[in-house]
Amino acid sequence: MSEERENLTYPLFGQAVRELAQSVADDGYEPDIILSIARGGLFVAGGLGYALDVKNLHVMNVEFYTGVGETLDMPVMLPPVPNVVDLSRRKVLIADDVADTGKTLKLVQEFCAEHVDEARSAVIYEKPHSLVACDYVWKRTDQWINFPWSVEPPVVRRDGQVSGL
Repeated sequence: MSEERENLTYPLFGQAVRELAQSVADDGYEPDIILSIARGGLFVAGGLGYALDVKNLHVMNVEFYTGVGETLDMPVMLPPVPNVVDLSRRKVLIADDVADTGKTLKLVQEFCAEHVDEARSAVIYEKPHSLVACDYVWKRTDQWINFPWSVEPPVVRRDGQVSGL
């Protein structure tokens, strides 16, 4: 991994999410639901929800990264897992901040595959080695990304936040 970093600021994030939403709209895709991958995807999904006028937002908690360049062996879905009845026969836009390895997005796509009419993915960043080629990408990079919501350390540090892992 290069020492250089991609730095996303809050103002640039606002521009990025609007441009990402515009690419979804220009493609003619009209999702019924935006499914965010927590935590970074929450910010993206909220912005997309407003820009695309989609009020039906769902959250899927997936744990994978434990630090800079440090991951679990495989991503793990954390409760509560979305009820598949809520997704049934819907057009879903899966939103995340980055498709790095692509393992998290792949897990969520596989979860959705049997239940939804169609699922597409939208990310701010996509890395060249991602297992998943996302449908909508704001920028491609091979650098580590400093996101504005995670560049500063937590105000408080809480033990045991990886829900029983």
